[in-house]
Amino acid sequence: MAKYLVRACYTADGAKGLLADGGTARRAATEKAIASVGGKMEAFYFALGDVDAYVIADLPDDASVVALELVVNATGRIHSSTVKLITPEDVDKATKKAVAYRAPGG
Repeated sequence: MAKYLVRACYTADGAKGLLADGGTARRAATEKAIASVGGKMEAFYFALGDVDAYVIADLPDDASVVALELVVNATGRIHSSTVKLITPEDVDKATKKAVAYRAPGG
């Protein structure tokens, strides 16, 4: 499984739902959604700033991530974006790969 970071921003309707249901209910709903596609939530935090919540989760594949993004964003109550996280060990592997590349104009 790969690890992903999800950034969630609530719309006005989403914020109304959060006010009605509370933070722990939102965390539970998120954990259930992630589990429904075979994933496991590692962390859920609300935040100050331009992003309202951050979630870190292990998910089986990119298709599972896309399925979650489509369902969540289709509600119109949350705008989310997801970043696939890379381990330091994977970066070590990447530094060992030979790449044939010529810079533009080079």
